Amino acid sequence: MIRVGVVEDDPHAIDRVLSHLDRFQREHGERFHVAAFRDGADIIAEYRPDWDVLFLDIQMPSVDGMTAARRIRQVDSEVIIVFITSSPHYAVSGYEVDALSYLLKPVTYASFEQEMRRVLVRLQQRTRRELLFTAVDGAHHRVAVSDILYIESIKHRIEVHTLDADYGVASTIKAMEAELEGDGFLRCNSGLLVNLRHVTGTEANDCRVRGGTRLPISRARKKEFLSALAAHIGARGISA
Repeated sequence: MIRVGVVEDDPHAIDRVLSHLDRFQREHGERFHVAAFRDGADIIAEYRPDWDVLFLDIQMPSVDGMTAARRIRQVDSEVIIVFITSSPHYAVSGYEVDALSYLLKPVTYASFEQEMRRVLVRLQQRTRRELLFTAVDGAHHRVAVSDILYIESIKHRIEVHTLDADYGVASTIKAMEAELEGDGFLRCNSGLLVNLRHVTGTEANDCRVRGGTRLPISRARKKEFLSALAAHIGARGISA
């Protein structure tokens, strides 16, 4: 699944790009996880390097697309950036943030489709770590490790919660922890293994993951968990 962020202050322009994305995935058999942001300040506020491609409007009221791209590049050298602009003049400086290219407003589907083909070629050149497993119903699945939100132990099986779906797997939390060692996963309690890149905040004895789910942090693991989260954010996060 390809993670796409659309950063645009004009609601009509957002709708146009979202419509193009929907049409492209239907016509080309791709799957997108899409989120829209109304300003550059919104995308950098809690930025994590887990996007595949960002469509950035250059002119926005609070934090413009070029400024947002510079901030993002400080911690994410891999995300593909495509600028959206009403004038090619503004896109010239896109080279300094390694932007793939730019799209002129109003964005036509023909130009968008051509650009997405280039994006897919760039993505295919990357190596993304994937987890292969068999669900309790016998179906085989291949999931990008970066798409996993958290893993939950439920009786004699585990539930793998991802950006797109949940999967029941006949395994143990200990086995999954060993499998994902070095990928930024940590237990917040004995039965929950959390992908730190998707933690959006903590409150009292809970942590919040992308999508709003709250997961309890046990007293015994709280110090280690908060320390690891702080280190993770310090290494990868961005301050607005």
